[in-house]
Amino acid sequence: MNQLEYQTRRKRLLDRMEEGSLALVFSGYPKIKSEDEEYPFEANRHFYYLTGIDQQDCVLMLVANAGERKEFLFVPPFDEVKAKWYGKRLSVEEAREISGVRNVLIATALQGRLHTELSGSYSDFGSVDKVYLDLAKETKIGEDLFSKEYADSLLGKYPGLSVYPIQPLMIALRSRKSKAEAEAFRAACDTTNLGIRALMAAIRPGVKEYELADVFAHVINDDNGYNGISFNTIIASGPHACTLHYPRPLGECKDGDLVLCDLGARHEGYCADVSRTFPVSGKFTPVQRKIYDIVLAANEMVAQMAAPGRTIAELQAATKNFLATECVAKGLLTKKEDIDLVYYHGISHHIGLDTHDCSDRSAPLEEGAIISDEPGLYFSDLGIGVRIEDDLLITKSGCEVLTKDILKDPDALEAFFASR
Repeated sequence: MNQLEYQTRRKRLLDRMEEGSLALVFSGYPKIKSEDEEYPFEANRHFYYLTGIDQQDCVLMLVANAGERKEFLFVPPFDEVKAKWYGKRLSVEEAREISGVRNVLIATALQGRLHTELSGSYSDFGSVDKVYLDLAKETKIGEDLFSKEYADSLLGKYPGLSVYPIQPLMIALRSRKSKAEAEAFRAACDTTNLGIRALMAAIRPGVKEYELADVFAHVINDDNGYNGISFNTIIASGPHACTLHYPRPLGECKDGDLVLCDLGARHEGYCADVSRTFPVSGKFTPVQRKIYDIVLAANEMVAQMAAPGRTIAELQAATKNFLATECVAKGLLTKKEDIDLVYYHGISHHIGLDTHDCSDRSAPLEEGAIISDEPGLYFSDLGIGVRIEDDLLITKSGCEVLTKDILKDPDALEAFFASR
């Protein structure tokens, strides 16, 4: 992404903010894992979306007051000791070059600048009386400070101030992807395809689930410059595939089983999210093929339905009815009402900088949204779980299947395995 992309996003946010308001968006602070070890840090996704900066202890301030629009970015000062331990942080000039924010200041200037805006000091336009903050649970913004506590401190210090969650504004922005975002997502899907191809080549009876996860991670990191995986890779063979978020890939892929893979690569922060199900022996059994064909048909039906104006609830209802009807017709269920026993998750969610991106799932889909398409069937008594997941970009009149090049046709899959 270039700085013009981030400048455009900030302008769109400022246009949605009320007059007499400011937004404070914190990059965040690492959380302790145990003792002196921290969880790997990633900047708050709202902050990253608006600046392109993935560094702790930074703050973006946007001000909309009496027709005037101002942007300030606060970054930590240079610290020689921390640089020796953790590497050099961005300089003022580097932060300005990435984000396109002209007014980049050292973090110690934040409180003074904030007081100026909230108290009306040195302003011809009066004070700001509304503040937007990310009030999501457990949003950590300092070593011993969370966003909700910070909001309470502002309310106590500035009588008449109102604090609003920034989430609704950010959902409105992030739910519709720009051309640059869609291109980043396509790149993430292309890298994911490479990783899946390598993983498929490694599938054989006796291979461990974690070995397949390792193959995927190695290949995608080679291709995407160590951008990493979208989420912890799920490799679930046999009955493990009936656990949706199967956590520990320690099992062995056995001859005659299926292996369900739920995974994705990232590009510039954008997370592909793909599921495919493969026969370990290279060929589906008759019952596996019957279940697989139903799931694939549901997957293709959703791609045909997805369009502006549709809701995820509508896609879910259609999917559930289709799966139930087909399972009864194919003798897999005795009555449609039993579908909840073998299909127990949603058909779709928004995808973006987060795998489950911020969104209003009840709102009609808009052009530019990227959503998942992931029907599945899980027959624990048979040791069979099948999920097929694609990523859909909602277009003006329908959708584009961004993951269309990742093999899922059962005959093509069997041909691939035979060709090895």
